[in-house]
Amino acid sequence: MSEIKPYNSEAGKKAEVEQMFDKIAPRYDFLNRVLSLGIDVWWRKKAIGYLKPAKPAEILDVATGTADVAILMAKILKPRRIVGIDIANQMLEFGRVKIQDAGLQEVITLETGDSEHLWFETDTFDALTVAFGVRNFENLEKGLAEMRRVLRPGGRVVILEFSKPHIFPFKQLYNSYFKYVLPLIGRLTSRDMRAYTYLFESVQAFPEGNHFTEILTKTGFNDPICERLTLGICSIYTATK
Repeated sequence: MSEIKPYNSEAGKKAEVEQMFDKIAPRYDFLNRVLSLGIDVWWRKKAIGYLKPAKPAEILDVATGTADVAILMAKILKPRRIVGIDIANQMLEFGRVKIQDAGLQEVITLETGDSEHLWFETDTFDALTVAFGVRNFENLEKGLAEMRRVLRPGGRVVILEFSKPHIFPFKQLYNSYFKYVLPLIGRLTSRDMRAYTYLFESVQAFPEGNHFTEILTKTGFNDPICERLTLGICSIYTATK
């Protein structure tokens, strides 16, 4: 995966991603709903559905952002504990408010951190989730390997990530929206056009579909599968340890 960064400065990708999400945090949830026409909520629920049969008690949500997935999992799966980690502290602050408002502070804990340097012991979690975060990893394989380490044997990882439509003419229409319209909306609402230009560029560079399931296998996961959603706008990847 080629190195795509939000601002193309001298800073590393991780530092730039942190800066970007801290900057857009106040409008992040609003833009997610508007720019996806609300479909992103269904995507998250669909991904969480992969964990229902296992009824995980301990879950790690990597790149948790404002805790959308963590809150949904707490309501749908009823686990004993969810830990959400993210490198962007401003995103976490908004997430903590949402958790408090939902009365889930006894279940969900948010901490600053990233997938490449997890401080949890090996075999800690029953399940692990990442929603729209793996394409932002500075070192994709290192992050995935660390995630696998803290997952218990038999545990499941579920990754939700943007992908690229391949069906004509939807592909062309969607790419035009993603490349030109979305950055303009992002600039008007979040005052950071570059953040949403980066979104398009990072999706184009991400090794989607079979390429990503091959990386999951390479990093030690078993039986990876990919389910494409909404004509290929995003995909769910799941595998076990």
